[in-house]
Amino acid sequence: MIGVAIGVLVGLLALSLPVAAALMGLGLTLDIFYSFLPLRRVLGDTAWGVATDVVLFSIPLFVMLGEIMLRSGIAERMYDAMARWLGWLPGGLMHANVGTCTMFAAISGSSVATAATVGTVAVGQIKAQGYNERLFLGTIAAGGTLGILIPPSIPLIIYAALTDTSIPQLYLAGILPGLILALLFMLTVILACVLRPSWGGQRPRVTWAERRACLPDLLPPFLIFVAVIGSIYAGLATPTESAALGVLAALVLAWRLKALSLAMLRAVFEGTMRTTAMIMLILTAAYFLNFIIGSIGLGRMVTEAIGALGLTPTETIIAIVVFYFVLGMFMETLSMMVATVPLVMPVVVSLGLDPVWFGVLMMLLLETALITPPVGFNLFVVQGVRERGPVKDVVIGAVPFVMTLLVMIALLIAFPQIALWLPQALR
Repeated sequence: MIGVAIGVLVGLLALSLPVAAALMGLGLTLDIFYSFLPLRRVLGDTAWGVATDVVLFSIPLFVMLGEIMLRSGIAERMYDAMARWLGWLPGGLMHANVGTCTMFAAISGSSVATAATVGTVAVGQIKAQGYNERLFLGTIAAGGTLGILIPPSIPLIIYAALTDTSIPQLYLAGILPGLILALLFMLTVILACVLRPSWGGQRPRVTWAERRACLPDLLPPFLIFVAVIGSIYAGLATPTESAALGVLAALVLAWRLKALSLAMLRAVFEGTMRTTAMIMLILTAAYFLNFIIGSIGLGRMVTEAIGALGLTPTETIIAIVVFYFVLGMFMETLSMMVATVPLVMPVVVSLGLDPVWFGVLMMLLLETALITPPVGFNLFVVQGVRERGPVKDVVIGAVPFVMTLLVMIALLIAFPQIALWLPQALR
């Protein structure tokens, strides 16, 4: 049954079917051949449950928050401020790329939006300041991945819904690993530019007065982060309500910057509806597949099969990491998560591992997949923003950061408290 499930899923994806259709097709196939009851009759209830889930309602709100920030010009101000504060480091504006991605990740919840926004602002500086183009593009692609680790993260919400894990705990767990990973990305740039000084381009010359003058441009993401995350842990709002507060705060900031207009709002609404429709359709198919897998006992069979291999918990986790690393080369990240978490989660639980910790590990694995060819989505996003040259430049530039992500994954496995310390301290 396990082989059939994997074969059907791979086959449907190989036919270039939409991910939602592939997941739905797998669920129907398993139902027809392995269930003695017509489980497909629950599909209507499943769709209704996804559409009316209060937790999942935060998804379109966070998508809208990212769209508002993208189209209001706040990102350009953030980038200029980060360039003034971090440009003195070896690597110059490449640190501004990572720093701006980190701040934008704290308000957008999306890696694609983060990479696209920062890329649009930054790519014009490559030749103007004499940077190594490949490494510069790699910092944007890698920095963009922070959007799904640092809260508020849309994939973390989806993981929480799939595994019945606390969203506030997951959000707390993602903060410290996200900041450490951003620092490791910057350290990677420093090492590269120390070894090859010509890659670092011209560092901007900025006075302390100019640095202080741009501090107000760093306030918008901080205020939105406080509104979203602070309201949750102050007990003032649920995750869904905090997302609404974030949207309201973003609209006020856009109005203060005189960027609020009917044309801007129309673009925001269109982008929000398009992205939300895709995510919710995939989730409906994933929930249906989860129900089928649980009903026919496939999850239990996977757990027993892995248990029969006699691997230690550490060896099992390493095997899971290798599995996701290879799968991430050929599968879109959200699809990969919703298709595999129902199969992997019983194994994680059987090992006695913390679902919150595994959620952070899952985000790191998804981040790696985002910059791993041939299907690394952030690679193509950055190339699309660049609008010239071969995509292999972005791929080569991202390779050092893939290595950095693997180092971060190893650190998280060796020291689980990196993710668990903050949730436990504030529990």
